[in-house]
Amino acid sequence: MAVTETASGEAMAGPAAVAEPSQARSAHEGILRRQSARESAARTYARALPIVPVRARGLTIEGADGRRYLDCLSGAGTLALGHNHPVVLEAIRKVLDSGAPLHVLDLATPVKDAFITELFRTLPPGLADHARVQFCGPAGTDAVEAAFKLVRAATGRDGILAFAGAYHGMTSGALEASGDAPDVRVARLPFPQDYRCPFGVGGPHGAELAARWTQSLLDDPKSGVPLPAGMILEPVQGEGGVLPAPDEWMRRMRRITADRSVPLIADEVQTGVGRTGAFWAVEHSGITPDVMVLSKAIGGSLPLAVVVYRDDLDVWEPGAHAGTFRGNQLAMAAGTATMAYVRENDLTARAATLGALMLQQLRSLAQEFPVIGDVRGRGLMIGVEMVDGEMEGEGESAEGEGSAGLLGTGGFAGAAGAGAAVVPGTIPPPRPASSELAAAVQRECLRRGLIVELGGRHASVIRLLPPLTITDEQTTAVLDRLADAVAAVARSHGPDGERQRQHRRRSRGEGTG
Repeated sequence: MAVTETASGEAMAGPAAVAEPSQARSAHEGILRRQSARESAARTYARALPIVPVRARGLTIEGADGRRYLDCLSGAGTLALGHNHPVVLEAIRKVLDSGAPLHVLDLATPVKDAFITELFRTLPPGLADHARVQFCGPAGTDAVEAAFKLVRAATGRDGILAFAGAYHGMTSGALEASGDAPDVRVARLPFPQDYRCPFGVGGPHGAELAARWTQSLLDDPKSGVPLPAGMILEPVQGEGGVLPAPDEWMRRMRRITADRSVPLIADEVQTGVGRTGAFWAVEHSGITPDVMVLSKAIGGSLPLAVVVYRDDLDVWEPGAHAGTFRGNQLAMAAGTATMAYVRENDLTARAATLGALMLQQLRSLAQEFPVIGDVRGRGLMIGVEMVDGEMEGEGESAEGEGSAGLLGTGGFAGAAGAGAAVVPGTIPPPRPASSELAAAVQRECLRRGLIVELGGRHASVIRLLPPLTITDEQTTAVLDRLADAVAAVARSHGPDGERQRQHRRRSRGEGTG
């Protein structure tokens, strides 16, 4: 095996023989062409990221065409330790070399026992000592379905409370609770945020209004929403645009649901295992949910999903929920190694520190480029929202003050600061979200060897989900490439760029309207 250097200086093992550039490009293009001809029209990532990964290590991916990329998608947050981390590979090899069965349904095994022990060691206080765990099918959406089935069986009720902008998976029940699929059994509530506050005020006042809305809905006998079987929420909405829930609002949701005996389900599929700067994102607010839905990073890069819940909810009959592939031994071993490594090396603190640094630098970038409307996140879960250019009078509040404070963290300090009285109408409306600019930035990032994801209500948010093992040097490289991409897009979409686009449209006879 030869050792090559990645774009960020990271060593990567690979075959000694390297194909000629023309041969590599031909193989790369052929694979993409066959994918387009044979795979479903539903494919997503492959459309925006036309690469063919052949090797990977840590933050770095090498494509079939020989190009190397810094991967800030991380399998949609699955790779807490990056690609092919040594402790994960060693855990997998140990199981393979032991001769242990790889498929065991829900039978007890030493590998499963070690996984549950490590998982319970990390759970929020108040849950681990009174918890049960249900292994589900291999995806997070399977665990969401199981959680819904659990609380409905335990309460004898049917409805579910969910939040606008939520994403909980792609099966029918999970989609019902997500933000873009209406269903009569799911009541959707406003999710607090500063930049695009549904009440137009942001900060603590906006979050308070969102909490009051929820309480009123449950207590008003004429609201049309009967007492539900449960409430599901994401401590940070990921696909919804990287929106951290304010800690005080989270505590309010916990009190509201507890006072009414409504089980609270925390969807930690993407936020779990240290990504937000705490092992589980609910720890930021200090709450203990009744149910936790876990997947992605808990499998150490392999498919695994579980529901952890209070033992008094465990009213299921045998076979009430099952799944053929709920006994994935390799995933359990990889997950145990991942969780232990994160815990023992305090990577949660690392994520918190590095995430704060990245947010600070990205907010400085936002001051330079008006196409960035908002920067937000928690830990190494970061979003950069792209918007249309400046509007007349933009940045002025009713009292003539600037709106720089809108670049909030999603915490209750928000736009006006902790405890400040926010007067409705003083916050200027945000500029229109721009999926076009976000897609352009994603393309420019890819040209510079950086993989980022898009999300948000209008696909206008650049999402960064780097592994918790990212180095300081790699962080600088990621930020530099993203800044260069934003600058290139801002130049092409500024006044000069707009004139060029109008000229091209006129030359094609398309007009300028």
